Amino acid sequence: MPRLQSSAMPPAGTRRRTSARRLLVLLGPALAIILLLFGGGLLLGLLQALGQVPSQTLSTIGGQHFLHVLQDADFTKSLTLTLYIAITSTVIAACISVVLALGLMRWAANSRAINFLLQIPLTVPHLVIALSVILLLTPSGLFSRLFSYLSIISTPADFPLLVNDGWAIGILIVYVWKEVPFITFMLLSVLKNMGVELLEAGSTLNASRGQRFFYIILPIIAPSLGAACLIVFAFTFGAFEVPYLLGRTYPLALPVWAYKNYSDIDLLARPEGIAIGLIIAAIVILAIISSQLLLHFGRKRGLSI
Repeated sequence: MPRLQSSAMPPAGTRRRTSARRLLVLLGPALAIILLLFGGGLLLGLLQALGQVPSQTLSTIGGQHFLHVLQDADFTKSLTLTLYIAITSTVIAACISVVLALGLMRWAANSRAINFLLQIPLTVPHLVIALSVILLLTPSGLFSRLFSYLSIISTPADFPLLVNDGWAIGILIVYVWKEVPFITFMLLSVLKNMGVELLEAGSTLNASRGQRFFYIILPIIAPSLGAACLIVFAFTFGAFEVPYLLGRTYPLALPVWAYKNYSDIDLLARPEGIAIGLIIAAIVILAIISSQLLLHFGRKRGLSI
């Protein structure tokens, strides 16, 4: 009789290592370019923020520019404003997304129309939405003139200040409009894989709608929701164009302040602008790493995210 070859599958650990090596080989060239450009840019920026600019009078390595930025009274105001914009827009978008995902969980999986409507804001750049807010919501915009024509307000100047205002309402509108579909899609993917069996079991046990949400749905979507919120926070914290167009001239958001210093005619202000940018990058990277840890935690719990 011919000897039969063993058809046993390799151990799961070996298969995972092989898959990881194959993935690393496939993504290696792209990752190398990203690390070279991003990491090289951060390194050069760090050297300039530390004062190493050979072509100028600055040539001494030191942290005086970081200290000057951190000790500046405007830094605290700009940081507070940036955190307010990022946290408020993230919380509002998350609350709307949870309600929207729960309302659409039974139909979104099979409805192309719902998926198409959710994808519309994702395809529009932030800059376009910011310009639309200027055209619609400023005292000289479309809504102010329409309300004045309908005699709701006396003159367009009586329209509420929603752009360049102290509460950054225009900026929040842009970010909430853009980020709600992103968070909703992440939650819908989790809710779709969750199924309805746990909810039906809760109904059988006479659990109220609130109890089903807090004890069944919320623990399942929490890792995905937390990761999505951290990603949104990282983006809104480091975004430049929307606060630049819709924000006040004082205090400035941190990205706008960094750009102002970097583009100042006084070249000695450039290291401080780069230092502000590196502080923003550090906070953004920390938020992204935290989001990935949350996603990993969700996968360890067996959740499909």
